[in-house]
Amino acid sequence: MIKCGKLNLVDLAGSENISRSGARDGRAREAGEINKSLLTLGRIINALVEHSGHIPYRDSKLTRLLRDSLGGKTKTCIIATISPSIHCLEETLSTLDYAHRAKNIKNKLEVNQKMMKSALIKDLYTEIDRLKQEVYAAREKNGIYIPRDRYIY
Repeated sequence: MIKCGKLNLVDLAGSENISRSGARDGRAREAGEINKSLLTLGRIINALVEHSGHIPYRDSKLTRLLRDSLGGKTKTCIIATISPSIHCLEETLSTLDYAHRAKNIKNKLEVNQKMMKSALIKDLYTEIDRLKQEVYAAREKNGIYIPRDRYIY
């Protein structure tokens, strides 16, 4: 018997104040993308805390990756790094508010799966066969083919 589990370690960059940091061109564009991802993450946290019917996980790559940690079946730990400096008061308050809202998300934890080695190997061979079929289908159709049961929407 072997145990199968999942561990996500994510370091979220803080929001970027472009005018204060003096970022230009590519760095400014990157800062904008960071801010956009954090804004999307904030919307998802709010939707989960308020028990909204629709959770927009697909709005960001970050939120798709963290789907299990955000309202899923995993235990999540949040470490909020703040500064004691008065110059960073706005960012500190924002970070604390963000962490407080995220703390109120309730997950339904699931114990790590216990599997027989033979069952795990069989699953891996099945996955390899499926991937080979998808590659073959993509080659034959001069494009990418994703079977309906594998399509994530």
